[in-house]
Amino acid sequence: MAAIKKIPMRMCLGCGEMKPKKELIRAVKAPDGSVSIDLTGKKSGRGAYICRSTECFGKARKARRFEKAFSCRISDEVYDGMEKELTEDEQRGKA
Repeated sequence: MAAIKKIPMRMCLGCGEMKPKKELIRAVKAPDGSVSIDLTGKKSGRGAYICRSTECFGKARKARRFEKAFSCRISDEVYDGMEKELTEDEQRGKA
């Protein structure tokens, strides 16, 4: 009998839905305190997940869910940079 492989699930900070980890984008707070989008999923640090949509990112930003997940204040410049990266990734996916 073959072993059933468990799919790692994570919750989106925007919509609150549980989804397979591979479908989500990871935001990471590095050990040096910087926060960024991790499209590879390999950066070291504390991770939080959002859907691959700017809509979910906007909801998470408005409710300050990244700040709660990482226990730190995040500047608008960092948010804007993350949103730009996410928008570029979204457009690559549609291309």
